[in-house]
Amino acid sequence: MVLLAAMLNPSRDMSAALRGALAGGGAAALATAIGALPVLCARGFGKRTYDAMLGFGSGVMLAATAFSLIVPALAAARANGGSAMASSAIVGTGIAIGAVLILLLEKVVGHNSQTLLDERRVSASVKHAWLFVAAVALHNIPEGLAIGVAFAGPDAGDARTLATAISIQDIPEGLVVALALRTAGNSRMTSVLFAAASGLVEPLAAAFGAAMFSVATGMLPGGLALAAGAMLFVIVNNVIPESHSHGNGKVSSIALVAGFILMTILDTALT
Repeated sequence: MVLLAAMLNPSRDMSAALRGALAGGGAAALATAIGALPVLCARGFGKRTYDAMLGFGSGVMLAATAFSLIVPALAAARANGGSAMASSAIVGTGIAIGAVLILLLEKVVGHNSQTLLDERRVSASVKHAWLFVAAVALHNIPEGLAIGVAFAGPDAGDARTLATAISIQDIPEGLVVALALRTAGNSRMTSVLFAAASGLVEPLAAAFGAAMFSVATGMLPGGLALAAGAMLFVIVNNVIPESHSHGNGKVSSIALVAGFILMTILDTALT
């Protein structure tokens, strides 16, 4: 309803935020699809390779969460007249709420997915693949929301940086999702199409985030913090453990540091 009302009666600032959010979310969805394409022609990738890709993406997203969401959230809270302590409390609370919301959502979705797979009596390896795909698709929601909230904020440079970071991270993510589906026994085309589809929620979530927090500008610090908490939880609970699950922890960790450094540089260069 918020998104519909915003689209029917947009202000100039809101229109710009919606356009930016849709463009940023669309770029992230496209990056997911591009990342999945190599599965169409490649025989396969070693676990070491895509563990490194996941680690790299994790580093990119950790830096983006810090520099493009948490830091702007603190600045927005101070701009609203909050003291240093009050601003920190607002942002800290938002981070905690975002993490808890994703925890609860994963619990509900994971339980339903597990029940469905148990009913179909699929093998443990296939079950693991589909549960991972479900987790990845789920975490595209806070990614899209983060893009939208960032574009609703006062700094378009930070928003573009965040959208760039998420798009970079979504390329290896698309590949890993397609590989997981391929491993589960699906055809190359089916694997690529489902992987690409997992990113389609991002522009929708981005538009919702931009509309909601353009209307309620006073909630922007909390919104940025909530998106940061959601993404932070997904990174540490899903992406990093998956990148360490095949015995390539050191390679993944090195790639994570490299991704963090790259995004730190891009955050400076693009803003």
